[in-house]
Amino acid sequence: MLKRKFLDALIHWKENKQQECLLVKGARQIGKTYIIDYFGREHYRSYIYINFIEMPKFKEIFVGNLSAAEIYKRISLLLPKSRFFEHETLIFLDEIQACPEARTALKFLALDNRYDVIASGSLLGISYKEVNSIPVGYEKQITMYALDFEEYLWASGYTDEKIAILQDYFLLKEAVPPAVHEQMLKLLREYMAVGGMPSVVNKFVETQHFGLVQQEQEKILASYQEDVSKYASNPEKPKVKNCYFSIPKQLAKENKKFQFSVVEKKGTARKFENSIEWLRDANLVYLCYNVSTPAFPLAAYEKEDMYKLYLADIGLLIAMYGYDMKKAIIDDTLTGAAKGGIYENLIADMLVKRGHKLNYFRSQNGETEIEFLITKEAQIIPVEVKANRGATVSLNRILEQAQIPYGYKLISGNVGVNDKKIVMPLYMAMFL
Repeated sequence: MLKRKFLDALIHWKENKQQECLLVKGARQIGKTYIIDYFGREHYRSYIYINFIEMPKFKEIFVGNLSAAEIYKRISLLLPKSRFFEHETLIFLDEIQACPEARTALKFLALDNRYDVIASGSLLGISYKEVNSIPVGYEKQITMYALDFEEYLWASGYTDEKIAILQDYFLLKEAVPPAVHEQMLKLLREYMAVGGMPSVVNKFVETQHFGLVQQEQEKILASYQEDVSKYASNPEKPKVKNCYFSIPKQLAKENKKFQFSVVEKKGTARKFENSIEWLRDANLVYLCYNVSTPAFPLAAYEKEDMYKLYLADIGLLIAMYGYDMKKAIIDDTLTGAAKGGIYENLIADMLVKRGHKLNYFRSQNGETEIEFLITKEAQIIPVEVKANRGATVSLNRILEQAQIPYGYKLISGNVGVNDKKIVMPLYMAMFL
């Protein structure tokens, strides 16, 4: 079993929840069902699993009267082996997007509060128009992602103690021993090629075969296309697919924002804005909004019509480029504009999985551009990404501002400090 941080989030919810159900969002095939199923079996006296796609008849449970007592009565009739013990039972409603009425019922199950309820699904948000009443205040929403780099290290045999040693170099801002540094860069490039999708990571751990990894990733990409065909409205289907599969081209061009003309000649935001929203709701992409000024709070300065788009799994991005890109990444022979865009996507992925919201800054004259801005203790921290070891003119310029306490330059080199500029190896982004 792959060790996942999300298990700690589930345990924390169980120990601290009041009158609320848990709604777990996330893209398909990132391991939501597996980890919640494990949690239910290991941490409850009774565990009841309901999958609305696998067993459509379970939708009947949520037809008509939605009182908690009636719902539990119907569950017991459809699942005669189910057992209910107050505060010791977990009910897991999987693929809830296939049963909008179940989403409405979460409020009544939360108010009843005798049993714990977790709902999960992919493409959540797309069926919201069918939900009669959103249970605001009675559900806690949490997003699960594919494996981050630290979880990948766990899968590769690294213990918490070994990772803690690495984190000490980050906290103390001390250079990592050269042999360790090179090994971590190698593992980071490996992570870029494999990514964090559980089935892909398992395949690589078992076989160490990048060809089989590519095949597994192509299966996932094909399944995402099938999801688009199944869930998107007919007018949106081709537009959603074209936007999604344009991302590798967008990143290779070092665009200052997402260009709809790359999706389609003479393409416009008005034509594709619903497709972008679809991809975001499906948790397949990250949106990184430009801000007019690098000041707190960043949300107040966001430009809604100017953003970049990153893929939600770095391994799937590399797979989109084809198998030869894997070799170039692993051998570290990639050059050109594509390299910068790919490493931007890597750091975007790592930052989101650390809980950061993505923003970037580009001045009106274009002279200053910072790949990412993150917020820490109501202060703005710039993060510049260099796939190689280039100069950081933009970072130097923005660090001259008094309200910016410090900034990070992420490179393939080792740790270093120059006044307010902190230089860190790319793999240290897992600690930001």
